Amino acid sequence: MQEDEDVKIETEDPEAEESFEAKVVKMREELAQCRAEKQEYMDGWQRAKADYVNALKRFETESVSSVLRGKVKAVETLLPAFDALERAKEHGEIPEGFLAIAKQLESAFASLGLEEIGSVGERFNPMLHEALGQDIVESAEEDDIITTILEKGWRVGESVIRPAKIRVGHFN
Repeated sequence: MQEDEDVKIETEDPEAEESFEAKVVKMREELAQCRAEKQEYMDGWQRAKADYVNALKRFETESVSSVLRGKVKAVETLLPAFDALERAKEHGEIPEGFLAIAKQLESAFASLGLEEIGSVGERFNPMLHEALGQDIVESAEEDDIITTILEKGWRVGESVIRPAKIRVGHFN
């Protein structure tokens, strides 16, 4: 039976018939009210579920960025010591113990996902390199090509921790 169909109750007592019709009208009103409440609860539940899913995604994103920030902070603390060891290696002999420390730092950086940025012969990229000077070059192909690495650059994934300090070729 459809809810919109009128219910025909036939009795011999007209007062009883009116009483039944009044009960049917009242029941239909209660049914409409129940359906409205059901829809309100359903809407609330769906909003709560969407809020939960969004909060879960936000938590996962924040967790990943928190780990990345921790890695960056650790690396930034160790980079000056590593740079000093690298400069010492370039300028002459350093004790074997210091070489071992430099290798341990390199290994630790690799385990953190750290990658070196910049190498001689690579094209200059202002997002990855900081040009501190220019060198005159002989050909147009060498224009904007890194000629010297002054200080290594580092990144973790797509995040640049420190741009490489370089000299770049300039063709006149």
